Amino acid sequence: MVELEFDENGIFAEALVPRYLEYEEPPVQMVEFLRYSGIPIDAAKRMLANPDSEESGQVMEKAEKVMALSKGQFSFKVGYLAGVLPRDEDGFPVLPVPQRSENLKKNLKNCEGYVMFAATIGSGIDRFIRRYEVSDPSMGVFFQGYGAERAESLCNLFCEEVRAAAEARGFKMHPRFSPGFGDLPISVQKDFLERLDASRRLGITLGDSFLMSPSKSVTAFIGLERENRD
Repeated sequence: MVELEFDENGIFAEALVPRYLEYEEPPVQMVEFLRYSGIPIDAAKRMLANPDSEESGQVMEKAEKVMALSKGQFSFKVGYLAGVLPRDEDGFPVLPVPQRSENLKKNLKNCEGYVMFAATIGSGIDRFIRRYEVSDPSMGVFFQGYGAERAESLCNLFCEEVRAAAEARGFKMHPRFSPGFGDLPISVQKDFLERLDASRRLGITLGDSFLMSPSKSVTAFIGLERENRD
């Protein structure tokens, strides 16, 4: 369960050490699975409503095969750091990761606290992706889609816990913002993962182009704003 620390005056406490969580597998969001696999949302909903239709046949067969083969191959882990969010002389948020992003500054406007997190579903799905991208590319696409849905479902689960913990103390959560979005460079991943000790604790490493391995891993900042700022 996500924990946010406050002092005796209800102010965010300074973050010192990351925390780590491991989750049970979240329910599969089938529309999202199919969407990430290249099926338009309307078509995905139609297929799921009519699984015996001709349109659904091959698509649902591939989706079910992917889920069956992937069973037991995931580890749903999150590492996070949360605390007070000061600003520098130019109004940029001062985070444990050096950055000067105007887009992130806008995203975190009025926020008194932050959460930075890394989430991963492990490397099991990557082995299937590599295998099927060569032997059966259409199935490779479905493994990519399933991995993306699993990672997104993990992030959603974590973010709902952040939302609940924040709301319990009178704060609201801003949309998450990841390295690589807007003008926040993807190179921020290096400091981000080092601060969370993600290689040792989560098994997340970086390649030369700052892409994460396992590939279905996510990093993001979340801003927390006081509901009543009078």
